[in-house]
Amino acid sequence: MVVLLICSLFINAQEPLHLPYVQKKDSTLKKYSWFSYNANNQTDITDVARSVLKKGSQKLPESNAHVPGKLHISPLIAPTYTIQTGFGALIGSEFAFYTDSNKSENISSILTSINYTQKQQTIFPIESSIWTKDNKYNFQTDWRYLNYPSITYGLGGNTSLDKAYYIDYNSIRLHQALFRSIAKNTYVGIGYDYDHFWNIKEETASGEDSVGGKTDYDNYGFKKTATASGISVGLLYDSRRNSINADNGSYLNFSYRPRFTFLGSDENWQSLLVEFRHYEKFPKNSNNVFAIWSYNWLTLRGNPPYLLLPSTGWDAYWNTGRGYTQGRFRGKNMVYLESEYRFAITPDGLFSGVVFGNMQSVSENVSNKFEYIAPGYGVGLRIKLNKFSKTNFCVDYGFGKSGNRGFALNIGEVF
Repeated sequence: MVVLLICSLFINAQEPLHLPYVQKKDSTLKKYSWFSYNANNQTDITDVARSVLKKGSQKLPESNAHVPGKLHISPLIAPTYTIQTGFGALIGSEFAFYTDSNKSENISSILTSINYTQKQQTIFPIESSIWTKDNKYNFQTDWRYLNYPSITYGLGGNTSLDKAYYIDYNSIRLHQALFRSIAKNTYVGIGYDYDHFWNIKEETASGEDSVGGKTDYDNYGFKKTATASGISVGLLYDSRRNSINADNGSYLNFSYRPRFTFLGSDENWQSLLVEFRHYEKFPKNSNNVFAIWSYNWLTLRGNPPYLLLPSTGWDAYWNTGRGYTQGRFRGKNMVYLESEYRFAITPDGLFSGVVFGNMQSVSENVSNKFEYIAPGYGVGLRIKLNKFSKTNFCVDYGFGKSGNRGFALNIGEVF
């Protein structure tokens, strides 16, 4: 927490001062049986930093929220921990901004970080969604570099924990897409996707190259390198105004992704992503939100590289399957459903919480049918990094079946 305070103080030191930090009684304070929420007097970690480190300083004004070109920065320097990575050190930030003064414009965001972990993993993503004036165009970027020793459990929904072993590899992802409005909140898009893996090795936890016997990866077709290159064609409906932390609206995305050898792919194959999200305030006159997420990742034809098969925690933001380690279930097809209830803990919005539940299923390697369901559930804490963009630092603890459990950390909401 101290690191967050110091970082926020200096990055936002150029902001003008307004409004006293000490909260006064306000007639707009809404009270409910299990929480209170003051919609007109919100606090983030920067306000707390200024109050603690510069006694007598004032809160930053919320009237600055929708100013074209103004960056709302949510910095984070913190220790991390997940099942897949162990302990780590992360330096990252989310940059949010508007490109136009129109109040109906969607907020744009750029998220980047660098994380080095206990398991000698290096993770460096750059992800962005940038909207132009009147939401006419949306530019989407997903670039990342990984040096990533990580656990795999084989194929299907009934794999066992005691057969886990490590895959070590380097990879680079370059995904870029452009969407254009064709009707209100509705877009069509096209993009180019490139994924390359090299130095792929199977090894035991002790680092030995031999894992003993043939693995599912060997049977699927083990290679020391893998490349996928192709286009993406999408149809998108998005009525959210703030994708960082949505409190209303819907999101529906159909993305068809063929890969072609003439573009450099190792093989020709095709996949389809169908994703749906919806957000409702509940109760209606509160700031609590009920959210639902459906993520369905299907292989239509051919054989994607093993490391690009649908898998737990390998969606674009690594968020599916809280309660399970990344890569816990893997198959040619994956269906996923999650719901979450978000609620205020403090009236000023600095702290909030969530409860969530999910279920996932991957197709079996032989039958290609969905035969097993893996449920998960858990709770989480939210700390407001930036009240203008509504960016939270998210700490979740999830539980899955057969003793699976663990932490998940995010800058911005899980979905």
